[in-house]
Amino acid sequence: MDLFSYNRQQKMKENAPLAERIRPTTLEDFIGQEHLVGKNKLLRRAIEVDRIGSAIFYGPPGSGKTTLAKIIAARTEANFVQLNAVTAGVKDLREVIKEAEERLGMYNEKTILFIDEIHRFNKAQQDALLPALEQGTITLIGATTENPYFEVNSPLLSRSRIFQLEPLTNEQVKEILKRALKDEEKGLGSYKCSVAEEALDHLVIAAGGDSRTALNALEVAVTTTLPDDDGVRNITLEVAQDSIQKKAIRYDKTGDNHYDVISAFIKSIRGSDPDAAIHWLARMLEAGEDPRFIARRMIVHAAEDIGLADPQALVIANAAFQAVEYVGLPEARIPLAQATIYLARAPKSNSVIKAIDSALQDVRTKDTGSVPPHLCDSHYKGAKNLNKGTDYLYPHDYPGSYVKQQYMPDPLIGIVYYRPNDNEKKYKK
Repeated sequence: MDLFSYNRQQKMKENAPLAERIRPTTLEDFIGQEHLVGKNKLLRRAIEVDRIGSAIFYGPPGSGKTTLAKIIAARTEANFVQLNAVTAGVKDLREVIKEAEERLGMYNEKTILFIDEIHRFNKAQQDALLPALEQGTITLIGATTENPYFEVNSPLLSRSRIFQLEPLTNEQVKEILKRALKDEEKGLGSYKCSVAEEALDHLVIAAGGDSRTALNALEVAVTTTLPDDDGVRNITLEVAQDSIQKKAIRYDKTGDNHYDVISAFIKSIRGSDPDAAIHWLARMLEAGEDPRFIARRMIVHAAEDIGLADPQALVIANAAFQAVEYVGLPEARIPLAQATIYLARAPKSNSVIKAIDSALQDVRTKDTGSVPPHLCDSHYKGAKNLNKGTDYLYPHDYPGSYVKQQYMPDPLIGIVYYRPNDNEKKYKK
């Protein structure tokens, strides 16, 4: 490398975004993905002994896919080549494969090819990799934010192990930001700054598990804030909001706001106000509330406040929960909104919860007697001798499959638990 190239490379490093400058180079510094790189986990073991096979890292932006690839590059004795599927084509692939063949033949040196955003390669480009993989000329590591089972060809999938990365937790993103603030060599430690805790929390929540987004916003906040008379750059909530271009939502997921907003959401649905219900749903989603928590509350509400006035409501709420599990956010906001509007517009009845709670109260506090003999099980030898089930009237033997007989235990004869309201016409006795 000549002096000009070296100086240019150094300048590029200095001018790189914060997220790139402080990217971890060892597993010890890597934060998150404990299920993959925790102690004794498969991927960690493979990296430590330099025995990485072809793999696809699948996960959301800023979760560490490229960082893991860089860590592999730093540890491996193989030649490491990186391509980006946005700019690379078949010609680039063929050149890499040709060089890999020469290196393997002349120096017995293996090649690891890292392809970022591999889902952007079309079928022909992906197929061009197959012969080299089959012959062991290259080891492929692909990174993608899209489901590889939909976006990557089956032949490539069959030759690769899928490692799914999870979104970073708020605590993990916060730890990454704090490291960046302390790092004087590569981070922001050389700046004298004071970051308000609420500003840091806002950057973390607004980033939604994407460490790159959080770091870039933090860098903007620090480098564009002028020092005060004492030379301190004060990063307030307002500065954080402006830096990430996202308004802070007043919402504490473990405090009063958490319970107040979900209460307002349920009460708006119960009150048949779809617009208010959608507002509270949007506020929770924007604040980073767990969508599964919202969906679970909707399932309860569908049975508690709608019940048999519209039995389909429970089906819709349950489907929304399944959609959250299957597709996740941001797409899951749509089925959640659909279910919210459906529940708000549905006729209401609380007869189901009143029935079960009244029955439970009686079971806990009253003499409920024993099972009437004709309702007892008669499917065992000797049951008739004990008069078990002998006088039972089988409803299907009667017109309309109905015959009147005693079903309640003796002490509760005449007790009524289920009292349908006017919205349950088809279920009224």
